[in-house]
Amino acid sequence: MTKVKICGLKTLADVEAVNRYLPDYIGFVFANTKRYVTDEQALAMKQALAGRIKAVGVFVEEPLAHVVSLCEKGIIDIAQLHGSESEEYIRALKQKTDTCVIKATRVQTPEQVFRVMSDEADYMLFDTYNKGAPGGTGERFPLEILEKSLSDMAAQGRKIKPFFLAGGLDCENVAEVIGRTECFAVDVSTGVETDGVKDERKIKQFIEKVRG
Repeated sequence: MTKVKICGLKTLADVEAVNRYLPDYIGFVFANTKRYVTDEQALAMKQALAGRIKAVGVFVEEPLAHVVSLCEKGIIDIAQLHGSESEEYIRALKQKTDTCVIKATRVQTPEQVFRVMSDEADYMLFDTYNKGAPGGTGERFPLEILEKSLSDMAAQGRKIKPFFLAGGLDCENVAEVIGRTECFAVDVSTGVETDGVKDERKIKQFIEKVRG
């Protein structure tokens, strides 16, 4: 079954909502965006989070020592890298911790997707390209680009890592997206918000759509 990640939690009320409907993953954003949280805020939310939900830390060009510290303190279970972090960076992170790594990329062309597939990361994440924004825009990218790249990789016998799919997902389109891409997980933030705040009703509906 396709897994669900609810990203961009900011408050204990957000945690209470996800604890009721139990997505597989949630995301704390440590990058400089509107969903940024401090280490202290993330710790308080992690302590209140249901044990079966994995906490993902979202980073953009973050110093390695900070990511390692968050892992060692148990604030995050998985690191999601949204910048231009190198294979050496990912390798060093995995050597210093037992944390899984998701390498995110913003989809532009089939050739670009092919080039950025990480050998060191455990998962890939495909998001929408928007100049100046590392992600979380709530916009979709043409699935045909990803479909073409994955088809080309399969034809060449290249192994395709399990991947998360993000970008403009909501209750209305998530079933179609899963059917077309066979993604490992779907990642949503804006699509379960109302006026920039997590909406428990939308979280419930989104999870039901995926698992239904």
